[in-house]
Amino acid sequence: MVSKEEIDAALCERHTKEVHTILSAGKVAIAGLGGLGSTIAIALARAGVGHLHLIDFDKVDISNLNRQQYRLKDIGRNKTECLKEIIQDINPYLTIKTDTVRVTEDNIQELFEQEDIICEAFDRPEAKSMLVDGFFTYFGQTKKLVSGSGMAGYASSNLIQTRKINDHFYLAGDMTNGLEKGMSLMAPRVGICAGHQANMIIRLLLGETEV
Repeated sequence: MVSKEEIDAALCERHTKEVHTILSAGKVAIAGLGGLGSTIAIALARAGVGHLHLIDFDKVDISNLNRQQYRLKDIGRNKTECLKEIIQDINPYLTIKTDTVRVTEDNIQELFEQEDIICEAFDRPEAKSMLVDGFFTYFGQTKKLVSGSGMAGYASSNLIQTRKINDHFYLAGDMTNGLEKGMSLMAPRVGICAGHQANMIIRLLLGETEV
């Protein structure tokens, strides 16, 4: 087993001690652990973000494996459980909280009260809208929300961008290509959008607020 001190030293060497200290204190909630959320969570874990809150009600299905960070052996298990296990194989010293629940209007305030940054990573537009509305109801002046919209299909990668909507809300994607258009979700574009969201989260933790 590699020690915590060894992992911290490696991350300090890559990122500098100052950056690693800030990231290791970061608290991020990820709502939805599909193609976006599972990829975002692993990227943040590899960067050394110290406190991750993983939220999803669903189980791993074979149809998820074309774009999500799960394995054949995970089929039928809770996504929260599997993703926590995968992350712990990367860095067992991170603090990982899981909630195997569906996010609703009634539990938003309680679910996200501990984290500095909330990451929305749902597939369905109605779920995205519900979380965004709840965020502004309860946390709109105190926390940051990083959301995704439009990453389906195989259109140009260059269409995916990060936009600053206001001082507390950031949106990544192409704003056009979604499931409602009949487009399928594929690993490359979903991964690109997830990378935008993860990078914006890291920048926000480090005090960078412009896109």
